[in-house]
Amino acid sequence: MLLRFVRPACVGRTGDILAAARQIGFLRHPNLVPLWALYVGPRGEKLLRPPLLRCWHLAQFLKGGTAETNRWKILYRICLGIARGLEHLHNGCQEPIIHGNLNSENILLGSDLQTHLSDFGLQLLLSPTAAQEMLDASATQGYKAPELMKMKEACKETDIYSLGIIFLEIVTRKDAHSCRLLSLDSMISDKLSSDFLINGRNDRRSAGNEAAFRCYQLAISCCSPSPAVRPDIKHVIRMLEEVGG
Repeated sequence: MLLRFVRPACVGRTGDILAAARQIGFLRHPNLVPLWALYVGPRGEKLLRPPLLRCWHLAQFLKGGTAETNRWKILYRICLGIARGLEHLHNGCQEPIIHGNLNSENILLGSDLQTHLSDFGLQLLLSPTAAQEMLDASATQGYKAPELMKMKEACKETDIYSLGIIFLEIVTRKDAHSCRLLSLDSMISDKLSSDFLINGRNDRRSAGNEAAFRCYQLAISCCSPSPAVRPDIKHVIRMLEEVGG
């Protein structure tokens, strides 16, 4: 895990930053990377220090092509870990914390493939201009919810959209841009059979393949163009637990 340096021009007022850092720093959950320290430099620069973890990110794992990347039980556990980490951000704090930048490169996997969400709440530490630049970068990667083209701030519903794109990456092995297009094309979504998903390509009736397809359907619902139609994170977890590994 690398230290994150934030240039003075990219941060808000020091008082606001310290309050936000305290809020984030108190978070402890098995599926979140905690913030251990915040250093404020003489010129206003900030250094965020998470714990040192030996890990790789989800995007690397999915591209690795190892036996583990094709085992639905492992992929299911990763999906559930992501959802539980996000649920704690949304519902486990005095005030909800929006991740705001959820993507497959800031979801970290430990040596035991335990899932850890990182880089959450960064918009609380950034200036409005820098926070908007972060959202724009999310759009170029394919994770930005469509309503963020008009509104300026991320919310629970936009986090759910990003979560849906990540679930699609996991079950289809397509990149985020392809998953975004897939979620928008109802004809493809309706006709996509379990043959296109990981696990059980030669056996449509396999339990893992059926579970992966149900996870795919959940992901599509998370990516609904209408924020009001997307499930909340508690519903996502309940559906995942019903799917099972």
